[in-house]
Amino acid sequence: MEAGLNRSERLLSLDFFRGLTMLLLIAEFTRFFSYLVDPQFAGSILYAVGEQFHHHPWNGLRFWDLIQPFFMFIVGVALPFSFRNRTLRGSSYSHIRNHAIVRAFLLLILGWALYCIDAGRIVWRFQNVLAQLAVTYIIAFFLMRHSFRTQLIFSISILVVSECLYRLFPVVGFNQPFVPDQNFGAYIDLHFFGELSGGHWVSFAAIPTTAHTIWGVLMGQLLLSSRKEKAKIKIMIISGLIGLIAGYSLNLITPIIKRIATTSFVLASGGWAILALAFSYWLIDMKKKRKCALFFAVVGMNPLFIYLFAHIGGAELVLNIIKPFSMGVFNWIGILTAKIITSLAAWFLLWSICFWMYKKQLFIKL
Repeated sequence: MEAGLNRSERLLSLDFFRGLTMLLLIAEFTRFFSYLVDPQFAGSILYAVGEQFHHHPWNGLRFWDLIQPFFMFIVGVALPFSFRNRTLRGSSYSHIRNHAIVRAFLLLILGWALYCIDAGRIVWRFQNVLAQLAVTYIIAFFLMRHSFRTQLIFSISILVVSECLYRLFPVVGFNQPFVPDQNFGAYIDLHFFGELSGGHWVSFAAIPTTAHTIWGVLMGQLLLSSRKEKAKIKIMIISGLIGLIAGYSLNLITPIIKRIATTSFVLASGGWAILALAFSYWLIDMKKKRKCALFFAVVGMNPLFIYLFAHIGGAELVLNIIKPFSMGVFNWIGILTAKIITSLAAWFLLWSICFWMYKKQLFIKL
């Protein structure tokens, strides 16, 4: 049994990490980050901070580019804990395997459904969190019972194969590996899904980003091990730094591009994900700062619900409820400031829904 974690205890640091990630993700639906980069703030610190909450247009890495890798990684960390808990409750491997397959299928259906809702027509893509997670989750699950070495080699092999496909795949007009809409990923979207996506995103990114979920599994297995807490932190910090050094160094020959999930991007973002987990584990589970974690953890315990609720119109509904009051009260200090206050109020109300569900012990899971 893991030092400092008994069978019935949740890994609160994981709920904290997941909750912080999801809380930032739903803020996007309240338009808060969009208001920070309003031309009115151009040249200010606020504008510079706001830019970090928008995806880099192509070659580079901003904080917002880490949110999806964080979520992929977090699901991987949770996998060994879920597997252990189900095993302790008497579930057989075949039962757990069948549940994992159904879960991946439902994630895929939900991911596709979100595209259809946004587009107003049937769309088959693998570019949002849920659709990509359906792919990365099931691959990581079937690898989980293999050795650390096998899982690591497989994850690196995925990156090597992806790199080779981008550089060597012989298709006329799509042989510029790191040019928007002229790369292998764009070719796959155009010829198998019938169209290119806006913003130069590609469905093939679900393959290399599988490494994030596999690395999450490895970190989850580390946290479940009998190693001392300090040893776990040391391994995570070293692993994270290796990912950062490898990713940023590789940027010299393979640019860091989130939109097509280049090898350098996966390594660098994976490094940041491991370091973020290390910090969360140190702060919450080692230093026992558990009271301060609750604010984020209540969101982390219902990530699927709050993501879907915000995405399919819940955030817009909350905004519309708050707007007449907030704009009426704060309009005198400036329209933009009033809009920011409205977004913050909606953001807090979305958190309050999660807190209410936590108090009622209502947890939506697949």
